[in-house]
Amino acid sequence: MTTSTQHLAAGGRSDPLRRVLPLLEVRPVKVAAAIGFGVLALACAIGLAAVAAWLVARAYQMPPVLTLSVAVVAVRAFGIGRGVLRYCERLASHDVALRGMAALRANLYDRLAADDRPVTVRRGELLARIGQDVDDVGDVVVRALVPAGVAVVTSLGSVILLGVLLPAAGVALALCLVLAGIVTPWLAARAAARTEARGAAVRGEVTALSLEVLEESAPLRVSGRFGARLAALDAADARLSAIADDGARTSGLAAALGALAQGLAVLASLTLGIPVAMSGSLSVEALSVVVLTPLAVFEATAGLPAAAVQLLRSREAARRLLELLPASDPMSAARVARVARVARVARVPGAAERAGAPDPSGEEGTSCRTGASGTAQEAGGALLVLDHVAAGWPDAAGWPRTAVEGVSLALRQGSVVALAGPSGAGKTTLLMTAAGLIPPVGGTVSAWSAERQEVGIPGYRSSDVLPTTPSPSATLFVAEDGHLFDTTVLENLRVARGDVTAAEARTALDAVGLGAWLAALPEGLDTVVGTDAAAVSGGERRRLLVARALLSPAQVLLVDEPAEHLDGATADALVRTLAAHARATGRAVLLATHRLTPLAAVDEVVVLGHDAGAAHGVPATVTARGRHEHLRTTDATYAWSTSQER
Repeated sequence: MTTSTQHLAAGGRSDPLRRVLPLLEVRPVKVAAAIGFGVLALACAIGLAAVAAWLVARAYQMPPVLTLSVAVVAVRAFGIGRGVLRYCERLASHDVALRGMAALRANLYDRLAADDRPVTVRRGELLARIGQDVDDVGDVVVRALVPAGVAVVTSLGSVILLGVLLPAAGVALALCLVLAGIVTPWLAARAAARTEARGAAVRGEVTALSLEVLEESAPLRVSGRFGARLAALDAADARLSAIADDGARTSGLAAALGALAQGLAVLASLTLGIPVAMSGSLSVEALSVVVLTPLAVFEATAGLPAAAVQLLRSREAARRLLELLPASDPMSAARVARVARVARVARVPGAAERAGAPDPSGEEGTSCRTGASGTAQEAGGALLVLDHVAAGWPDAAGWPRTAVEGVSLALRQGSVVALAGPSGAGKTTLLMTAAGLIPPVGGTVSAWSAERQEVGIPGYRSSDVLPTTPSPSATLFVAEDGHLFDTTVLENLRVARGDVTAAEARTALDAVGLGAWLAALPEGLDTVVGTDAAAVSGGERRRLLVARALLSPAQVLLVDEPAEHLDGATADALVRTLAAHARATGRAVLLATHRLTPLAAVDEVVVLGHDAGAAHGVPATVTARGRHEHLRTTDATYAWSTSQER
């Protein structure tokens, strides 16, 4: 077995919760502080029970009142301290848990963004994992680690206290605490293990079906499947309820065993303490302390069955989160996440030589067809270079299936190149490969900043993950189905850059032809677009995404179908706007489009397609390239397609 295989095998055998915990970035000092506050709070509860028992027994004997003053003050102190310290423990433990959940989500997003594999789970399932499963992993601190730590410390202290007063009662208390603190949680965890995996899967199914019913209700009704999906949701919810009922029975059994252990401890204290007290070896006050103290001690173990179940639930949630991430490596998860964040803005030395692209110093590289940006020798100012790139997706067996191959071009500052061709020719796949969202099947993709510093691919991975501060090396893919959030128009545009002003937003919207639309909105830029942009049309949504891209700091815009859902005149104007913006700002634009009429505004058109007689499944290639007017006179298919557009 190779070293890498051994690493992977070891990673597969390790505890998934242990592997995910570093992503919480929890500081042990804060966890210790939360446990400390919990121990002090429970110690006040035990002290309150013990001192109150002594005070009642001693007061019955009617001694001078001054002999009771210390006990009276102690009761008040313990009563106040119990509430205050419990509040401090809640603050400390929830601070650890909430910060850990935030760090886990950030690290999870970093790992997902750095992973080139396509996501293979449904959107609702993904939402359940990065939502509920992250919460379950974060809850392990508040609901498992802290209660367990508090129970261990306070149980030891209580056994020692009773052992000093009556050793036999201390031993009996220890045995009952073992029953309540070890046996009961073990039984609860063993019973919950049968249901937790099913519960996590069903929760994801319920979330996925709920999202589908909410977002796809109209298509489901048209296709006649709405009732079936509702029935499926009801069935999944019923299964989840049944699993919850199983868990409730387990919790009830654990609570019963805990109460039984507490009763046994009190009964044992009475049985062992009364003979000793009657013999005069134990005072009446001490006997009351021995009998009543266990009533408070078992507060420490009452939450341990739930803690064991939470530990199991957190482990299952961690396993589901790990399924989203790449295979483990020798690096710790937290270190990988930090490296991913650094790598996103770091240079990648030596990548030019690997790519066969022009060296950042300006020296010549290997041959590369460049179109609008000139020859390879002239590509010294290129922002993005594709060198004989083949792009595709893995098939069901995981093997790469090439959709388009043999594409070479270089984009310089201010250059605009269009990818044209029929549906299925691989235009979108090629754009995503250029953006770094999927790895190339063949060839190389290289990018440089305007300052000729080579940078890694990807830069920023999609229009939904944009920087809040300008970066000269960002490459932005503007997806046809990019997401609009359920917030205001202005905040949707600020996804591109957090400091976008109202004036800049209006200018961008005017540029894409949405000025009149904005003026008609009831609250202008503060109008909420609705869930998944339900309040805007398809064409308005498309132009909002383009406006957001114009406001981003990215140097290379990779725009997929900017003319979709628009009438001919508006679509042509939008393409011309993109071209004018690129030349005015020094950006580069690579766009994929079916519409050919506005491509007179671009520097070069690269036509993707299949040669006549090509077999089914053969990758598309570059069948023609050149300026729009040149292709209209030399390519009959291109000329005919242009003439059919209105």
